[in-house]
Amino acid sequence: MYNSDDEYNNRFTRRALIFGGAGLLGFVGLSARLYKLQVLDSDKYRGLAEENQFNYRLLVPSRGQIVDRQGRVLAANSDNFRLLLMPHQVGDLDVLLSRLSGFFELSSSRQAQIRKDFASRDPFSPIRVAENMDWNTFAKINMWLPDLPGIMPEVGEVRNYPLGEAQAHIIGYVGRVPPGQVVDNQPLLRHPGFRVGRTGVERNFDLELRGKPGALKYEVNALGRVIRELPDVRTRADTGKTIRLSLDRKLQNIAMQALDGTSGAACVLDVKTGELMALVSTPSFDPNKFAKGISSKDYNALLADEYKPLFNKAIGGSYPPASCFKMVVAMAAYDAGLVDPKERIRCTGKIKLGDRVFHCWKRRGHGLIDLNSAIGVSCDTYFYELAKRLGIDRIHESALKFGFGTNFDLDLGGGSSGLVPSQAWKRARFDLPWAQGETLIAGIGQGYLAATPIQLAVMTARIATGKNVKPTLQYQSSQQVIVQNELGFSNTALAIARNGMASVVNKPWGTAYTAKGIDGNNTLWAGKTGTGQVRRISQEERDDKVRKNKDLPWKLRDHALFVGYAPLDEPQFAISVVIEHGGSGSAVAAPRARKILKYALEQRASLTDAENKNGEML
Repeated sequence: MYNSDDEYNNRFTRRALIFGGAGLLGFVGLSARLYKLQVLDSDKYRGLAEENQFNYRLLVPSRGQIVDRQGRVLAANSDNFRLLLMPHQVGDLDVLLSRLSGFFELSSSRQAQIRKDFASRDPFSPIRVAENMDWNTFAKINMWLPDLPGIMPEVGEVRNYPLGEAQAHIIGYVGRVPPGQVVDNQPLLRHPGFRVGRTGVERNFDLELRGKPGALKYEVNALGRVIRELPDVRTRADTGKTIRLSLDRKLQNIAMQALDGTSGAACVLDVKTGELMALVSTPSFDPNKFAKGISSKDYNALLADEYKPLFNKAIGGSYPPASCFKMVVAMAAYDAGLVDPKERIRCTGKIKLGDRVFHCWKRRGHGLIDLNSAIGVSCDTYFYELAKRLGIDRIHESALKFGFGTNFDLDLGGGSSGLVPSQAWKRARFDLPWAQGETLIAGIGQGYLAATPIQLAVMTARIATGKNVKPTLQYQSSQQVIVQNELGFSNTALAIARNGMASVVNKPWGTAYTAKGIDGNNTLWAGKTGTGQVRRISQEERDDKVRKNKDLPWKLRDHALFVGYAPLDEPQFAISVVIEHGGSGSAVAAPRARKILKYALEQRASLTDAENKNGEML
């Protein structure tokens, strides 16, 4: 009850002012908020609104090709039908996975991995669901896409290696990005369809082969299905660079066929440029399985294989160079003034040093023999004597000049330097003095000596040319001039080695005379056989008669080696072949080397004829 009208009016006015002020403050606050949303934060919320209608997709670039010297494909790409999952568009993951299982087999382990990725990843980062799908299943899923929210079909690419096993150890393969390489500022590395080089040339030239990613903006409906692309905001993905190698694809395949069924390696070099024309390691593996995702079962089988198919024996395998090393000893002895090529040394089948007996491979010996014949028939006794005169340190120095002790892994990874022993090396390694008997063994390429097949090919190329030939996988165009330094041996010493190697395959008494005539025209060539022992033959076994390789377990058999170059007068190619536990170099390695070199010469001749004809037409 108010006492007067004035009191009533005053109280009404106060209330009106309070409510009016509150309304004004609310209006001001609302206006400020609207101003912030519509003006200050307009870009932010406009983007959020657009994301309800538009999405951006990373465009993965096509990986560059790898080709041989003639431009023939060694590694390319083929279509890969795959499914990706966009987490931010998924409602119920379990329901989605259940529906997908109705279209194709989705194993429990794959589903578990998808759930793990779904829980841990950025909601806008795609998750791989399936790859390398058949077209019918892929098309069916595209038809039912409205019932599969979050699923994004994509036609990507998968790496393809047409030569398969024949090229695996050189070209290598691609695989998923290792977790340690994924970085936030490189979204391409986080894309589930992206692959990087894991081994071989694929790894060595990975950055050049990758290319540059692009981006695509597209419109989607409420279910996340693509309505249309917006080409005006599309950034093109740039294809990776094409890498051209010195390899000859056909020769590589021929070399692989020649070594089929063996455990070993073969290397073919152009003696003038050092270009690697073929490099094979057997047995091999199919890199296509790795590119598509090899199963644990298949991978474990490769690891357990005693023939080591994953190991590149051509650059990483270390073997006694055996008698293939005798040319090095002969040249070193001549240039040191320690032997006259006409000097004849008597071989009785063995030589005694202290209380030890060192045997020649020929039980009854070779009789009186000179240097050329000693190389041709591979007389061990002759080279025991040369090694004794030289000493291990001079043998060591000469071996280094021929490439022994150098890791020629060609940036493929996994290469070995082999081993060239010396007095200092033994003292450092075992804290023991060098023994003269070890020098004799080194003189025939045995003992501590170890060489890789590519080192043996380099040695052969250097003998053939007298130049310091260095191997390379880089293709050398005809305009490029390769300058090779002199090897550092006299012309006479080089002639001694070459004539000896010519005797091996062209003289009736040579150890590889059965391989005489490298083609139908009886083109002369040069070579050297070798039989690398993997065990010491006891005196008891010698007395009882040495067992033949075929009667021994595989791992106890000798390695079969052969090195050679062709043609004899104008060398073009050098080759080395090593067959693990193959037995005789003349019977097992030489015929394979002959087959490979024969094809190399025919290939070079046909290309030269074609070039000459084109020149005449021009």
